Amino acid sequence: MAEDRRAEVIGGALVQKASPSFEHGDAQSSIAELLKPRYQRGRGGPGGWWIATEVEIELSVHDVYVPDVVGWRRERTPERPRGRPIRIRPDWVCEILSASNALNDLGIKLAAYHRTGVPHYWIVDPARETLTVHRSSSDGYIVVLSAGRGETVHAEPFQELPVLIDDLFGGP
Repeated sequence: MAEDRRAEVIGGALVQKASPSFEHGDAQSSIAELLKPRYQRGRGGPGGWWIATEVEIELSVHDVYVPDVVGWRRERTPERPRGRPIRIRPDWVCEILSASNALNDLGIKLAAYHRTGVPHYWIVDPARETLTVHRSSSDGYIVVLSAGRGETVHAEPFQELPVLIDDLFGGP
């Protein structure tokens, strides 16, 4: 794909990605700001991860996705992922829902992430102001946590860090 195109390959079809809303971008940057210092840089947290936003991940020839936020455990991926697309399976993916992508994020992409062995999948819904955490199992993803405004959670795989859900959606 061209450098200036926002698109994914979903089931072999090129799918244009819409420009994000403010709510989408705010939730995405909030998650990255929360996790990157503690889990990538080890400032006030355990470290041990590579965290990035909007990078191309090739799961297969027919599935090239651009997750909103994504991470790799350094114990499995000691070298920083490089290039485009990245062909190393991530250990965690976070998608922020929007009207234009919700069906793909909750259907085709969820199935592809599970099929290719992504252990943890977060869905952040700015419209409902919720976080849903999925963990991979032999039968598919299972929901291990669902939380909304007013709640503080310890969401795997980052359970050491308390997450105030309000902080993902513009604070109180």
